Amino acid sequence: MRGAAVLKIFNDKKSLAKAAADHAASAIREAISMRGQARIVVASAASQIEFLDALTREPDIDWTKVEAFHLDEYIGLPSTHPGSFRKMVREQLIEKTGITKYHLIDGEGDPAEVVARVSREIASAPIDIAFVGIGENGHLAFNDPPADFETEEPYLIVNLDEACRRQQVGEAWFTDISEVPKQAISMSVRQILKAKEIIAVVPDSRKARAVKACFEGEITPMTPASILRTHADATMYLDRNSAALLTEALETSA
Repeated sequence: MRGAAVLKIFNDKKSLAKAAADHAASAIREAISMRGQARIVVASAASQIEFLDALTREPDIDWTKVEAFHLDEYIGLPSTHPGSFRKMVREQLIEKTGITKYHLIDGEGDPAEVVARVSREIASAPIDIAFVGIGENGHLAFNDPPADFETEEPYLIVNLDEACRRQQVGEAWFTDISEVPKQAISMSVRQILKAKEIIAVVPDSRKARAVKACFEGEITPMTPASILRTHADATMYLDRNSAALLTEALETSA
């Protein structure tokens, strides 16, 4: 059973990114119109580059009224490292839009203090929309299997499994697995689910097994992103490659 999540499939990564960006921009504009601001969560990874680029090109978004959080960051990794997620958020979103209110996870700070700070900040008001990806091991943010589905803590210190760390090498952020940190600070599963709306951007054939497990398998901590099927307003943007192993018939959107 696929559950409540809406799956949309596109012919290629570019059309997927544009459609997801249109959807995201509409949600941001609506939040600003209704409440005067939009609070968003941003994923930063190789799979998100085209989507974030398309989002920053969307018209009529007052980015000064957008407050941004991001999902995760390696512990001990400098912000100058190519694999730093806060570096990606700065370059792919903040510098392009002029967002002035954002909360980056300091991977070089004291982990407990950083977790406490960003947890207070995100818990201060509801999140309008969260942009997420899905890892090759099915992880959601850096919640690797078996993920903690129960904790109410907004951010956690987590251990990264080998599959997750090898993915980072495969994406060329690191030259060898020995360079990939073994721990990270991650937004918790329950905090992600507290967002009013979730958009998951999941292109590429290397995500096909995870997509099948998440949307045609059991909802289980062993496939963390499967929990997205329990959310009342979650949309998954796939391309033909990431959707290739799904067995249930799906209509291709573009």
